[in-house]
Amino acid sequence: MNSKAGAYKGCFPAATVILWRMSEILPAHYPQFLSILKARVASAQIRAALSVNRELVLLYWEMGRAILQEQEAHGWGAKVIDHLSADLKREFPQMQGFSPRNLKYMRRFAQEWPEEPIVQEALAQITWYHNIALLEKLSDADLRLWYARKTVENGWSRAVLALQIESGLHLRLGQAPNNFARTLPAPDSDLAAQLLKDPYNFDFLTLSESARERELEQGLLDHIRHFLLELGQGFAFLGSQYHLQIGAGTSEEEDFYLDLLFYHVRLHCYVVVDLKMEAFAPEHAGKMNFYLSVVDDLLKAPMDAPSIGLILCKTHNRLRAEYALRGMNKPVGVSAFEMTQALPANLRPSLPSIEELEAELSVDDDKIVGGQ
Repeated sequence: MNSKAGAYKGCFPAATVILWRMSEILPAHYPQFLSILKARVASAQIRAALSVNRELVLLYWEMGRAILQEQEAHGWGAKVIDHLSADLKREFPQMQGFSPRNLKYMRRFAQEWPEEPIVQEALAQITWYHNIALLEKLSDADLRLWYARKTVENGWSRAVLALQIESGLHLRLGQAPNNFARTLPAPDSDLAAQLLKDPYNFDFLTLSESARERELEQGLLDHIRHFLLELGQGFAFLGSQYHLQIGAGTSEEEDFYLDLLFYHVRLHCYVVVDLKMEAFAPEHAGKMNFYLSVVDDLLKAPMDAPSIGLILCKTHNRLRAEYALRGMNKPVGVSAFEMTQALPANLRPSLPSIEELEAELSVDDDKIVGGQ
């Protein structure tokens, strides 16, 4: 304490001295501004009982916009943010999320999204945790909005959102060579094309370079939850080595087995997945065409859309794949997959699992309200 403050220390209560010191660094209209924010928080508390997450994100946006306007108009520094944090915590002790760090996130949130309709349309439909992940991991506003909408569409947790961003989903989705535009009606062809990725990310697998298709299949089955997550929303798993019998009861009876069979609930069709631990070859398309014909004949119901084939291979040449699919009348896509190289057995126990990583990502050191 400086000498001037020390001279008054014995004459006035400690609280008075603290208020006097604050007046030296806070703007003259700070109490009025604090009162406005208090009223906004109190009002939002009532509305939040009906729609907690939406109102919370909108509240944070409003607070961030107000802080941003004050800073731009009056040149506020970091100390004002610190005092604002302390005052809001004291006024609303039952609420979390008023740390200096989170107030700065609010300011940045409002700075990045100056238009309220955009905030209401998508960003208020996801949690504050999700919005922070978008701010931290992406610098492009269009990409943030794209991932926000995908989060709403697919119901991703913040951890899953982070993994999708880090895997470059926007660069992979809809990139697989296919013949959907020619073999499916317009609405279904667009949707089907956007469902396929290239490449698929199988980082949850640790197979060796020399692994065979059955090992790949078993690895995907062992991690079926993560496999379905990578495939995307709408895939219902029906089975592996799915048995199809042609010409039953005749001398030409034959048995065939599909690597993986799914049903897509949005496209209302069967999806046959053929796994290849090698580069794509034109004959793979012929084999898939055969499988789809059999599935359409034996499994497809009258109300189902045409079955779709997905050939998952180690690598593919796009031009070769397009030529192989050009003359086919069945809808087929070709995608590569990527996965982690095999790790030494003695190192695997020391690495965190996917579940542990998701649990870690779900904890925020500032206990920001609104996460999943």
